[in-house]
Amino acid sequence: MMRHLLSASDLSYEQALLILDTAQEMAKVSESSVKKLPTLRGRTIVNLFFEDSTRTRISFEAAAKRLSADVINFSAKGSSVSKGESLKDTAQTLQAMGADAVIIRHGSSGAAKRLADSHWTSGAVINAGDGTHEHPTQALLDAFTIRKHLHVGVGDLRGLTIAIVGDILHSRVARSNVILLSLLGAQVILVAPPTLLPLGVEAWPAQISYDLDSVLPQVDAVMMLRVQQERMADFFFPTAREYSHYFGLNRRRLSSLKSNAIIMHPGPMNRGLEITAEVADSARSVILEQVTNGVSVRMAVLYLLLAGAPSGDIEGSVQV
Repeated sequence: MMRHLLSASDLSYEQALLILDTAQEMAKVSESSVKKLPTLRGRTIVNLFFEDSTRTRISFEAAAKRLSADVINFSAKGSSVSKGESLKDTAQTLQAMGADAVIIRHGSSGAAKRLADSHWTSGAVINAGDGTHEHPTQALLDAFTIRKHLHVGVGDLRGLTIAIVGDILHSRVARSNVILLSLLGAQVILVAPPTLLPLGVEAWPAQISYDLDSVLPQVDAVMMLRVQQERMADFFFPTAREYSHYFGLNRRRLSSLKSNAIIMHPGPMNRGLEITAEVADSARSVILEQVTNGVSVRMAVLYLLLAGAPSGDIEGSVQV
């Protein structure tokens, strides 16, 4: 495996499949009566979160603890960071504590790469979301969920069409998913108003549509994105009601999906804006399962980075 996981583009096709296959084995641990492996006993893993994210932080913490690692949760709020300490000083402090891996979430795009390239820490660096750049483990858990439901947990995602709908402009989840899903053979369609598409999106390995109703009957999975109003300094659409009318997933649109199509959302949801409560809680929704699968996928990433196959060796599968 690679040394760090900073971007979905770090992964080769074989490495991506190895993580998904390993996660499938890790899921068996999570489903057993004793949800624990001794694999990372004696290792120290730090959750270094400069941004709030309860879901992602707890998921990584659960993954590390199920592998018997020691976990340190470091929140920027109320810490020396809030008093002006730099990323470098914080990283060097963690290095002095003997961190074997640092899971970093930061508001600035490129912060994870900066940490990995700087040699401020000798441990593995995992990007848990950097600015509007990427969130690779979210893309992995999304691919795992899609494969589990639509390809019965085996192989890649060839033959599937996935729609990613909403605030593409501010979404690190969308960027990582486009890279990974296309790598695994899926066709990706981005659906959004023009104002919520980033500059240069035409170069992404995805189709672009402004018409959700025309896309839905084609897709095997539809991934709704949260409208990130906290990142919006300007008006990107006239009103919430108009956005919901054109780009929200509601009961009427639910009926136009294929019979086996699934509904996804990385969370947290703006119920009533990008998705109605009725749809989010429907039998088609796998939103809560995405959270469950996130623990298995992050267990797989930690295992392969810290205890699995040596660098460059991606042959075979991992048996747990």
